[in-house]
Amino acid sequence: MKARKVLIFLVLLIASVSVMAGCSSDKETEGTAKLETVRILYPGERSDRMDEFLGHEFAEKMAADLGLKVEVVFVPWAQYWEQKDIMLAANEPIDLYWDGLPDLSTIVNKKQAMVLDDLIEKYGQDMLKVLPTEQLQGATIDGKVYGIPSAYAPSSAMYQLVAVRQDILEAVGMTDVKTADDLKEFATRAKAKFPEMKGPADIVFKPLTRYYADEQYNWLGVEDLVVFGEESKKAYSYYESEAFQKVAKFNRGMYEAGLYSEDLTIKYNERDSRMQTGLYLWVEGSLGKEMEIINAIKANAPDARVKTYLLAEDKPRYITAAGGEVLGIPVKAPNPEGAMKLINWIYKSKENYLFALYGVEGKDYEIVDGRINKLTSSEFFYEWMFRNQNYQMFGPDVAQESIDKYKSWDDQAIRSASLGFRFNNEKVKKIETALKEVAGKDLAAIRSGFLDFDTEYPKAVKKLKTAGIDEYVAEVQRQLDEFLAKK
Repeated sequence: MKARKVLIFLVLLIASVSVMAGCSSDKETEGTAKLETVRILYPGERSDRMDEFLGHEFAEKMAADLGLKVEVVFVPWAQYWEQKDIMLAANEPIDLYWDGLPDLSTIVNKKQAMVLDDLIEKYGQDMLKVLPTEQLQGATIDGKVYGIPSAYAPSSAMYQLVAVRQDILEAVGMTDVKTADDLKEFATRAKAKFPEMKGPADIVFKPLTRYYADEQYNWLGVEDLVVFGEESKKAYSYYESEAFQKVAKFNRGMYEAGLYSEDLTIKYNERDSRMQTGLYLWVEGSLGKEMEIINAIKANAPDARVKTYLLAEDKPRYITAAGGEVLGIPVKAPNPEGAMKLINWIYKSKENYLFALYGVEGKDYEIVDGRINKLTSSEFFYEWMFRNQNYQMFGPDVAQESIDKYKSWDDQAIRSASLGFRFNNEKVKKIETALKEVAGKDLAAIRSGFLDFDTEYPKAVKKLKTAGIDEYVAEVQRQLDEFLAKK
């Protein structure tokens, strides 16, 4: 009888625990159900620490502060743009994504971005304290805001600089880089002295274009098809310009000398990833690039030092865009309000900003003497994507001279007359598609030196003409004239 009572007691106890667990589970489900989901499409790879951060500390903060459950869908860099187009075309549940600001017109024409004015008015007021009106104007078309230019920092001569492994440069007996020939000399010496290094990570065609061009150019069309002459105020076919031909010939010489690898052409978009392995010599950059990538490089090459150089330093520097990054909310986003709340939250305070970009203070980073010291090599939300000069901090290894240069970089810069111009491709969509194919299949390989210039360039230009480059440039010029006339 006693054993029977014990057995009955155990059965009742198990049943009670099961009911309690069920109630607990129901409560957890009920609590989770109250959270609104925001789904972000994001380029790159998810590190173990980022995965832990998103699932725990960040998730708890989002739930407590915004009532949101944030899901981040990572797509490798090499597939990001293609997958973005496919997912948005299929109306997959994406609330927020990143892209390059120069592509804003294309994004809007593809119906990938909604007008954000009302969302900003209702949910983005904290953001406006650190992203000024002129910053947002950099993402306007016909007076409406279609994206958030998320990187607010000095920006003149964007993409015209070269971030160089300074430690290797000095080790081969050089002190700085001023010309295209200096780059070639650096690569040549490094190949001889450090055979384990794999050469340049990038063909740096925009810095080289700055060096070779008679007047400075600002890129306007997709696939780098069209440039704006800062002095002439005219649109030109970039691939037919004298500057492009000089760039292509220089890169052909680099390839023939064995200084460029095939990856620079075949896997062009992986240039930043290459540089971060610690085995490459340089990559295209903008101001502060060395601060962005040094920790990732040091993880593989602890003694590495990176310095950024501007070729043809005496030529004028133009501010051509409100940064290079844009955050877009798809037209069919399930939760656009939540996406704007999230962006606003990041910029609401320095505490939020540092948390999103660097993780948990004391665990992932520490602040010592006004500098930020990362305690982990893991990346969180990309600093370059959200950089804001009101909150920005510098690492302990960044020289004060570099910080001073950074802060004063735009003091002598010139605002481009084309700043804010967005090309509408509606009238030339078929032509643009044909031109993109020629640029992607033929001219990109010529640009990198992968194909022989003398034999292949004339063929490629003929294809450009057949595809309609002259009509395309004429349409850009027509819209450009209208834009300039209103200024």
